[in-house]
Amino acid sequence: MQKVFIAADHAGFALKESLKPYLIAGGYSVEDIGASEFESTDDYPDYIVPCARHVADTEGAFGIVIGSSGHGEAMAANRVPGIRASVFYGPATAAVYEAEGTGGKDGCDIVRVARQHNNANVLSLGARFITPEQAREAVLAFLTTPFSEGERHLRRIAKF
Repeated sequence: MQKVFIAADHAGFALKESLKPYLIAGGYSVEDIGASEFESTDDYPDYIVPCARHVADTEGAFGIVIGSSGHGEAMAANRVPGIRASVFYGPATAAVYEAEGTGGKDGCDIVRVARQHNNANVLSLGARFITPEQAREAVLAFLTTPFSEGERHLRRIAKF
């Protein structure tokens, strides 16, 4: 069973709580790193960094971190050695890939590329910019897209 660690601050708390049953129903082993209750004055690094450490310390595990924009959360996670966190921007990116003729219309191409090319192991979501349905689509794309293991991608990852 695939291990998924999940964490959020106050801005992402409701989305985190809605994603947990979705993940469990999908057959994933989910460990909630916090917040365990809504606290409007909490700080995302208090939950995101421990989540990232769990991912880094657990072979083959993934992480999902959630905050207001997803950017600070990705920055915090990426400070942990071994973490490659990517932000899901929502469906706006679909237009770019569709115009290039390189992707679908679900907006999750950026997530797939992060997995395929960078072996991303943490997905960062901005709860104030995406719907719960878009979050579920991104999470599914993230967890089911394999790393390409291409020579150039392995070479690049080895450089950091």
